[in-house]
Amino acid sequence: MMINKNSPLPIYYQIEEHIKDLIDRKQLKPGDCLPSEREFAEQYQVSRMTIRQAITNLVNSGYVYRIKGKGTFVADQNVIELKLHGITSFTENIQALGMTPSSKIIEFRSSLADKSVATKLKINENESVYEIQRIRLANQIPMALETSFLSMNIVKNLSKETAAHSLYEYIQKALGLSLKYSTQTIEASAANKIESELLGIKKGSPILLMERITFLSDDQPIEFTKSIYRGDRYKFVVKIDQDS
Repeated sequence: MMINKNSPLPIYYQIEEHIKDLIDRKQLKPGDCLPSEREFAEQYQVSRMTIRQAITNLVNSGYVYRIKGKGTFVADQNVIELKLHGITSFTENIQALGMTPSSKIIEFRSSLADKSVATKLKINENESVYEIQRIRLANQIPMALETSFLSMNIVKNLSKETAAHSLYEYIQKALGLSLKYSTQTIEASAANKIESELLGIKKGSPILLMERITFLSDDQPIEFTKSIYRGDRYKFVVKIDQDS
């Protein structure tokens, strides 16, 4: 590609659009590692700062993602469909799509339930709860930011290492508890500064806010979770049956 330095279009934008075109035409495929900033700078005969701006814009728009110490990779452009029936974990959903799920723990601590959390979990106010904030990733791409609350009187001996994986698996297999159903609410919003930084998107990008309460077989709430999903990566599918 030849850069037109006389064009009114910024050079970084021309490079950004060229890389997008390579991805859209499948010349660069999901999982491919991009050349380094130095290699790109030599290829286009521009400064590394110009390349960095182009790559940062591609990261923010979801075309590529960075892995610290490894490089920048082409992202899968497919939108993930999540079916809102049945109780499935993020881990199960992502694995079902043939992708590799993982989590990054932002916070893991015990806290005292405020009135809102206590009401949702049907416990006493100021009762001890686990408070867990995780970035959920698929193929190393940030997909969602989750904050979960679980009663420490019901969920015993939960560790930070366990929380990095599936909480539902721990609840059912390690604790022997049966999950019965969940209630969910979803609304649209825009990412604030912190949310955009954690999810690797631009401030103001569309996001989906979901609150979920999951219940045990005796109708006792076991988990209250607030999730922030990237609007460019998710759509939710609901199955609606005709009343008999």
